[in-house]
Amino acid sequence: QVQLVESGGGSVQARGSLRLACVMSGLTDYIGCTGWFRQAPGKEREGVAVIWTSSSATDYVDSVKGRFTISQNNAKNTVYLQMDSLEPEDTAMYYCTHRDGCPYPWTDVTRYGDWGQGTQVTVS
Repeated sequence: QVQLVESGGGSVQARGSLRLACVMSGLTDYIGCTGWFRQAPGKEREGVAVIWTSSSATDYVDSVKGRFTISQNNAKNTVYLQMDSLEPEDTAMYYCTHRDGCPYPWTDVTRYGDWGQGTQVTVS
């Protein structure tokens, strides 16, 4: 079981930036993928960005392309989400998750079992 701890959330004005971090422990191998998801009040949890652990390949949902950047450290136990040009519509609780066998599509929230506690992002 992987333990994940998110940090870096906060309140910013529109067009501002935040950098989220997801620190993982309990990884048994550097495979699979780590994703950032978000959930706004009254809405379903949705995928935002993903990074494949071994290759560092990335993917994003259309609504954040060109504004968000996902990356990982050299040890591959911390994944970042750089969020620029934030919009009020980005307001949500942000969660990270990891799975050794990356699901297809990676946005399928039902295929992930390990989640962090989340970090709140509020854009006004």
